[in-house]
Amino acid sequence: MPRILFAEDDDSLRGFLARALERAGYEVEACADGEAAAQRIDQNWDLLLTDIVMPGMDGIELARLAAERHPGLRIMFITGFAAVALKAEGTAPPGARVLAKPVHLRELVVEVERLLAA
Repeated sequence: MPRILFAEDDDSLRGFLARALERAGYEVEACADGEAAAQRIDQNWDLLLTDIVMPGMDGIELARLAAERHPGLRIMFITGFAAVALKAEGTAPPGARVLAKPVHLRELVVEVERLLAA
């Protein structure tokens, strides 16, 4: 079962998306912020799914840390801030994908499947 480390500071969105991914067949560790996810980054993950804008360690910092420690880890950002998403494309680890909020569940699951299959 593919394993996803998921960082999202919005409690309701985090729970909603984590449950959707679990129903799609993924094991999901959902974290409330970048620091919590960073503490778990050295476990065996197939995908880091992270919001970009979070208090403390943001998603871009988290992704850089993850890519540095685990170069083959796939990374996907979700964000409600288009300007930040554009910035992420230039500063995120190579191969990272960006999805804009609001994220439709079907779109999220399809993009996760595509990224993991790549």
